[in-house]
Amino acid sequence: MVFPQSDIILMSNGPGELLTWVRPLARRLHGDLASTPALSAARLHLVLTPCPHAHGQEAATAAALGVFDHVVPARFFWRLLLQPGRYRRWRPQGVVVFLGGDQLWAVLLAARLGYRHVCYAEWVARWPRWCDRIAAMGPTAYGRVPGRWRSRAQIVGDLMADISPEPGASPPAQPASPATIALLPGSKPAKLRLGVPFMLATAEKLHQRHPDCRFLLPLAPTVRCQDLLRFAGPQNPLAATFGASAVRLEAPSPSRPHWSLCTATGVRIAVADHHPAHDQLRRCTMALTTVGANTAELGALAVPMLVLLPTQHPHVIGATGDGALGLLSRFPLLGRVIAMVAVSMALRRGSGLAWPNLQAGRMVVPERIGPITPTQIAQEVLALLRRPATLETMATALRQLRGPGGATAALSAVVMEVLRLQVHYRRGRPLPPVAERS
Repeated sequence: MVFPQSDIILMSNGPGELLTWVRPLARRLHGDLASTPALSAARLHLVLTPCPHAHGQEAATAAALGVFDHVVPARFFWRLLLQPGRYRRWRPQGVVVFLGGDQLWAVLLAARLGYRHVCYAEWVARWPRWCDRIAAMGPTAYGRVPGRWRSRAQIVGDLMADISPEPGASPPAQPASPATIALLPGSKPAKLRLGVPFMLATAEKLHQRHPDCRFLLPLAPTVRCQDLLRFAGPQNPLAATFGASAVRLEAPSPSRPHWSLCTATGVRIAVADHHPAHDQLRRCTMALTTVGANTAELGALAVPMLVLLPTQHPHVIGATGDGALGLLSRFPLLGRVIAMVAVSMALRRGSGLAWPNLQAGRMVVPERIGPITPTQIAQEVLALLRRPATLETMATALRQLRGPGGATAALSAVVMEVLRLQVHYRRGRPLPPVAERS
């Protein structure tokens, strides 16, 4: 049977989601469609939604993957939502897949186009009534689906688990010598403003006490090497507050086939500008990371980590929020109020901001939230390096958390199934429950 031509629209927002969710699913769907003659004519699109943390390179990064027929930048989202027919000639049938951002945007776009809607729910599906399928990351998200809509939900697994090493592969029991510390300051401008100078200052403190320590800074796909200089230099008013020295960027050479970020005190940080840098991250002794998708990626790779959230600059912390709050934080007066609320909530919560801790419901990796300093963090890192058994215990717990792989294939199968079912169920008519699939 040959099915009518359809459009598949993946919807996402920030650079973290683009790297960890959109890219693997888009590649899998591209391959699955090509190998299914009846559906091979379906087009694959990406629609980016407004995000206060966007770097501006997301659309170009996505287009470079070579799997999308069309990429809609975030600046055109409202035009698309209000007048979809004028923006592009969409096919009569299709599926909108939510992969990050505000779930409401996916609901509205699916309704405007008359398409089916698949929601990948990491923690909760906020609009289950308007979802044709809810692809839950795990039992927590599945259990939060109201009973009335539970028949539309199924557990597909954690997309991040698919970047894990093959079963049976594990890091050595003892960290490599000399120790290598990964620095992950984030991918969003607000986080980079805070994270880059803080981690550079921490690296300098570590180097003073542990000169053999090595450092790796893997760039997010939307961040360029030159951006590090902007966030580490005088253009960033926060750079001087943490005491980091001046930096320079060294291009690759025959002796060093990678970019290097060098400080005036002699610290050299290897910059990994290819994506993803999973092989290099797996070889790291531990990582220093901000909150966000970084913690999920490191957890999937079973890299021990220390999660940092300095709160000395609440206006920056407020700007790191997602969804509507993140957008509102851009307003001068309202943004300051939002920032104070965000910091207060983080301090009151005390833990559970990192993905592994949220997943486990307990402290698997340490979080340091508050007016922390590079000196304090450097001392804690040194203490962990002296206790390799503690790092290995953390890595083991992360391996147990990530679960089996296969989520990307499972989610792709859900999308493909909806493409087939929509032929037999007209618009507005519910699809058959998941439990009734043959």
